[in-house]
Amino acid sequence: MRTVRDIAVVAFGQTEHRRTSDELSEVEMLIPVLHDVLDRTGLQTSDIGFTCSGSSDYLAGRAFSFTMALDGVGAWPPISESHVEMDGAWALYEAWTKLLTGDADTALVYAYGKSSPGSVRDVLTRQLDPYYLAPLWPDSVALAALQAQALIDAGETDELALASVAARSRTSATANSHAQLRGSVPQGDYLVRPLRTGDCPPVGDGAAAVILATGDRARDLCERPAWIRGIDHRIEAHSLGVRDLTDSPSTRLAAERAGAFERPVDTAELHAPFTSQEVILRKALRLDDSVRINPSGGALAANPVMAAGLIRIGEAAVRVHRGESDRALAHATSGPCLQQNLVAVLEGDAR
Repeated sequence: MRTVRDIAVVAFGQTEHRRTSDELSEVEMLIPVLHDVLDRTGLQTSDIGFTCSGSSDYLAGRAFSFTMALDGVGAWPPISESHVEMDGAWALYEAWTKLLTGDADTALVYAYGKSSPGSVRDVLTRQLDPYYLAPLWPDSVALAALQAQALIDAGETDELALASVAARSRTSATANSHAQLRGSVPQGDYLVRPLRTGDCPPVGDGAAAVILATGDRARDLCERPAWIRGIDHRIEAHSLGVRDLTDSPSTRLAAERAGAFERPVDTAELHAPFTSQEVILRKALRLDDSVRINPSGGALAANPVMAAGLIRIGEAAVRVHRGESDRALAHATSGPCLQQNLVAVLEGDAR
């Protein structure tokens, strides 16, 4: 969907992503990030027209866990607030549509997740088809391995190429102080063949937040806003058996509707938790070697579940803010084997 009202990401903040954060509650993990984005813009909580969050009750282990996080935002005086049981990228999409209506000129979007308390591989199994697939308990890594093997069998990649994806991502992450894994990370043993430990994302905790603003308000709050020129998301079949796991038509369609193919992008932040998924996304998004892929290190460097997709949008926006990118693409995914995909195109003002 194309923007009919100019809306931009004007601030982005995130935690230092860690393997465990046992000493912090979700609220304590979130509060410094919220203060960070507000400080960057000079806004107060009362200046925010709409607030939207993304998280998962399954990760938190309690129902309506997002209400607890509101302690970090401050719900008095009363605020206009919403929540999605999804990655924060989808919370950003809801905030974007809210700003399009003209009901608000600014929005705060945040997301958080603590994967360390339990087995996130098993938790994610609960999102599978409850009648045929979930009772078999295939975990998220096993399903990604099926996808990787399908790619290898189709001749579209091999284990050496997958290892190079991991090496490039974690080398790029050396410049990212927030990343959980940086530099030389061994590929390790097979976790689920053909995926080795190095082909898989780290398990960890983290949070992120962005502020959106419209038109002249965005220019007042940020020297070089990252304008959202297009954003769209699409969903594929829930059943893995009816999908071609070597392709991602939903990503391609979302990119087309967001206008990603109209002009080349120079930077792409892809939410690819597994090395094999980057191969699929690059093909679906028509990204060649001239495009900088995941300069932040991507989800292979830090993958806080429910925040990693929002982080991709934030990282792309930061490149625009700094003048390192004129036109960037950000991608987020949710569900098994790239089931749901969101694509946003961000641009800076002409220089």
